[in-house]
Amino acid sequence: MYSVKIKDLAEEFHLTNLAPSVSLEGKILNKCEVNRPALQLTGFYEHFDNDRLQIFGMVEHSYLSRLETEQRKDVLKRLFSFPIASAVICKDLEVFPEMLEYAKKYDVPLFKTTTGTSTFMAECIRWLTEQLAERITMHGVLVDIYGEGILIIGESGIGKSETALELIKRGHRLVADDAVEIKKISHDTLVGTSPELIRYFIELRGIGIIDVKELFGVSSVKISQNIDLVIRLEMWDSEKDYDRLGLAEEYIDILGNKIVCNSIPVRPGRNVAVICESAAINQRQKRMGYNAAEMLSQRINQSFGLEED
Repeated sequence: MYSVKIKDLAEEFHLTNLAPSVSLEGKILNKCEVNRPALQLTGFYEHFDNDRLQIFGMVEHSYLSRLETEQRKDVLKRLFSFPIASAVICKDLEVFPEMLEYAKKYDVPLFKTTTGTSTFMAECIRWLTEQLAERITMHGVLVDIYGEGILIIGESGIGKSETALELIKRGHRLVADDAVEIKKISHDTLVGTSPELIRYFIELRGIGIIDVKELFGVSSVKISQNIDLVIRLEMWDSEKDYDRLGLAEEYIDILGNKIVCNSIPVRPGRNVAVICESAAINQRQKRMGYNAAEMLSQRINQSFGLEED
């Protein structure tokens, strides 16, 4: 199971630490969901997710402000006595002295933000979902071609990096070479990035390592990219019957998500970079509702007077 340091969360969202005496060392979150403890403040703890980030908004603040001091102390003492991962007060609302007292007593990190509650929750869940996502590292190259994330895979030495370099020269952007870290953000979204150690570097046999960012500028690289299509490069096999129409799509399973996969045979004289560009545009057309293979099939059927199924 992956985790996020509370310290990293605070830095990401520029949170104000209200209890600096509480050490953040070893404090982590391992759930992307958050919790607003409105029901808990009224005494309902039957389904309390104390290991989530606790967010206090206007509703919680208004309820607490209406309580007598002693009652508010009892309510907050019971809440903070649970092993809470961390708590954040939104909209720059007033911090009750009891909150600070029990946050320090029970070693609970307490933060404050000027951001609205709904906005903070949405951004926080999005960020936590990405940070805690299931992930895998694949051997390949990830490039952004016309806004489409194309993951190029194939045997070592088949020409993946050379193809990526040609695509960069044609104005496209490199995300990762050799090792691609892939995170499953949702059931239909995979995001790829490069390990920080080798980010923006490409290995070219016979030349060595080149720094794409330094050679071609910042416009030639990108930190992360959704994966929309996989292109598998393979050596040309004259005995193999390759798909020439594209009516039946091939898929590859990555972390349980099915991604369209095009197998491209490689042999001398084939411009693989141009083929990748065409595959990216074709994939975008399909997503927009136009399928060239199906259109051709319809025309052929119409020319022979055949009825479509």
